[in-house]
Amino acid sequence: MNDMNPRAIVGGNNPPDPIDEISAAYDAEREEAANWTDGTAVENEAQMKSVDALRKSMREWRLSLEKGQKEATAPLRAVYQAELDRWKPTIEDAKRIEGCLVATVDVFKRKLKAEKDAAEKAAWEAANKARREAEEKARAADASDLEAQREAQEAKDAAIASEKAAQAAKRDQVKGMRTVTRYTIDSHKSALADIYKTDPDAIVAFVDEYVRRNHKTRAIDGVKVTQSQEAY
Repeated sequence: MNDMNPRAIVGGNNPPDPIDEISAAYDAEREEAANWTDGTAVENEAQMKSVDALRKSMREWRLSLEKGQKEATAPLRAVYQAELDRWKPTIEDAKRIEGCLVATVDVFKRKLKAEKDAAEKAAWEAANKARREAEEKARAADASDLEAQREAQEAKDAAIASEKAAQAAKRDQVKGMRTVTRYTIDSHKSALADIYKTDPDAIVAFVDEYVRRNHKTRAIDGVKVTQSQEAY
């Protein structure tokens, strides 16, 4: 007795894979192409026409796959882009607020940083001075002179304290500051000469890329352009 209502099985309702569907239409041509791509070049016009026909079929196969890929991924790209767009305005507003807050404290932070830098510089100058004085007293103090030894120790202690104060000043930095490096090119010719001298490979790479992009549109000194025919 035939089962008029077969039981469902796992995977039984899966739709066909579009890659397999598209490829199946070119199975014969793909198998034939395998016979021609064994490393042996064609030897006559009839063989050439056969290979050209297969090349055309393989191109159609590739274009069909690319079309299928685009169609399959379009909904995913749309969902992905929609989710990006949904978050974007709020992220941009958060960045905008951050920027305004940074601008609000920028002038004061610059001023405070300059003051702290000056204080740190003065602390290190004082520490270096105290260290030199302590070293001098230690050299000058007679080993049998108790008072001189006491003074040398006091100078050493003072130098240590000054060092600690300088270290503390170094750690006392303004938060939310960074070093920004900018540049201005005063002479492109001088910069080019310097780069050519110190990093010639960078110039070679630039010339190679420039010639690649422009050799078809204009003549370039030192560049020879040739043309040849090749299969495509």
